[in-house]
Amino acid sequence: MSVSSNNGSNDGLDPCARGAVSRRAFVRRTAALGATLPFLAHGATNPTTNIVEMTALDLSRAIATRALGCEEVMRAYLAQIARYNPQVNAIVSLRDEAALLAEARACDAELARGERRGWLHGMPFAVKDLADVEGMITTRGSPIFRDAVAASDSIHIGRIRRDGAIFVGKTNVPEFGLGSQSYNPVFGPARNPWDVSRTPGGSSGGAAAALSLRMAPVADGSDFMGSLRNPAAFCNVIGFRPTPGLIPLARGFAEELPVNGPMGRNVADTAALLATMAGFHPASPSSLAGDPLRFLGSLARDWRGARIGWLGDLGGYLAMEPGVIEVCETALRAFADVGVTVEAASLDYDMASLWQTWLTFRHSSNRAFMLPLYANRETRRLLKPEARWEIRGGAKISADDVSRASGERARFYAALVRAFERYDFLVLPSAQLFPFAAETHWPREIAGRRMDTYHRWMEVVVPGTLSGCPVINVPAGFSSAGLPMGMQIIAPRYGDRAALEIAWAYEQASRWNLDFRPPLLAGDA
Repeated sequence: MSVSSNNGSNDGLDPCARGAVSRRAFVRRTAALGATLPFLAHGATNPTTNIVEMTALDLSRAIATRALGCEEVMRAYLAQIARYNPQVNAIVSLRDEAALLAEARACDAELARGERRGWLHGMPFAVKDLADVEGMITTRGSPIFRDAVAASDSIHIGRIRRDGAIFVGKTNVPEFGLGSQSYNPVFGPARNPWDVSRTPGGSSGGAAAALSLRMAPVADGSDFMGSLRNPAAFCNVIGFRPTPGLIPLARGFAEELPVNGPMGRNVADTAALLATMAGFHPASPSSLAGDPLRFLGSLARDWRGARIGWLGDLGGYLAMEPGVIEVCETALRAFADVGVTVEAASLDYDMASLWQTWLTFRHSSNRAFMLPLYANRETRRLLKPEARWEIRGGAKISADDVSRASGERARFYAALVRAFERYDFLVLPSAQLFPFAAETHWPREIAGRRMDTYHRWMEVVVPGTLSGCPVINVPAGFSSAGLPMGMQIIAPRYGDRAALEIAWAYEQASRWNLDFRPPLLAGDA
């Protein structure tokens, strides 16, 4: 496959202008689908001007200039949550309204005195229910921690607090974040704003659904096996898995396969939240130094002459639901509108071996955290089957197994380095199927191929995790039933700024997340 720019000459068009041309072409191509894609009719209108429709950066500026009051903003978001959250169960542990309004008024009083904490000053923020907020319950989706009140903030949450956010509640997750489907026995399942009978993905499913329905301006998430990427794809928003260490993960030393990361309705908002969350912390010695403010400012850049390698289904290795590859390959045309060449690519590596490497790391990482819960008979019975499976799998892993897996990971990374000698970025789908029924814990098969574990259906995200490279999900369009899909853009390690820049250019050209809103919001357009 080769996609080249129609505007490859020095045409004087910036990426946004070329994106407008691409948008008109899209409208022509999809005109015949109007009857089967009902969201096209209302989604293509201009965004409404009410508070919750404002981008996070525009909202921040309005608060800073006192064009909007923090109390006014809080009331608008609480009304949005009251209207839509009962349908999707995205935000849980919602705090008392009176307390939240009092905090908002205090933020207004600070502004009146000429005091402003940061760009999030007075803005509502719901934290993923795997991260700690001092004084709030962190259930992790488990009845074991139903009443566990956090004594302090997680590192990245403390930074979000420092920049002025008001914590309104938590966002729903699967139990212990295990599985890309956000259900748990404490709060029940989160649901997808594009079809409430379906899952929003996971484990940052509540966050993605809240963003899509304008119940949050930006959101935090985390990602071990696609937990920032899969729900962003399923909900038509942005999810960014940064280079491990860019955002401090935990206090102490850690092998950072899991990461914390930002989510937003657009790339610029996501980059702004990254600037808040990122940066070295002395309690996390593996965190990376560098000025987080480098993620702020214009993301515009001339991409003419850049090259993308399209990995697709990894040469037929991955099972894909019909329509996923077709949606993504159509979306790839937006890269041509900003001067990027897209070619079919492959990795010189045995992907079946990578899966075995993944299982070793996954089992061992999960076992370290959950073993005490498994050892106690009372808490063991409260663990879901997938958690017990991970712990039992970890019991079979030796130090030699981990050493061999580390060697295999190094060989895989060497294959990636060779690919990046030819391509600036690598791209593949963010999921192997479209959002499925919320009552289905995990898909047992895709396109007739059996899935042998609870997470095999998300194998497409494993290369990004094991690469240690920054990976960003960008919306790629919709199935014939109106269900969202996304693509992963993988940049070379430490190329976080470049990943955001190419995602921004693609976003301006494709406009999937800028111009389309969930059917639930049809009455608000």
